[in-house]
Amino acid sequence: MPRGKRRPLRDYLIGVALIVLLGYLLFLVADIFRKEEIARETAKEAAREMVELDERYATLERNLDDLGTERGREASYRDQFGVARPGEEVIIVVTPSSEVPQSGLTWWRKLLGWFGL
Repeated sequence: MPRGKRRPLRDYLIGVALIVLLGYLLFLVADIFRKEEIARETAKEAAREMVELDERYATLERNLDDLGTERGREASYRDQFGVARPGEEVIIVVTPSSEVPQSGLTWWRKLLGWFGL
């Protein structure tokens, strides 16, 4: 009889141990999924940065190509130092104003004018 009483207790202990082990394994799997999500977001961000760097690299290559010519160097000097060739003059382009001209009288002056004052 003593042997029969121990067996169910041992079965319960094994069941509890298996449940604890299952919980631990589920925790590990959830942690792996979390780390995978972080890695995926980091990879997306790195890809975006790579595209931006490729665009910047292409721009710098074009600038270097432009600076390799006499005309490109001259344009660079003009932009950076504001220089001009002898005999050149500055042309300032002014955009037309889109504001509606207002009359010189304010509303209260118009009101006083209506009364003859």
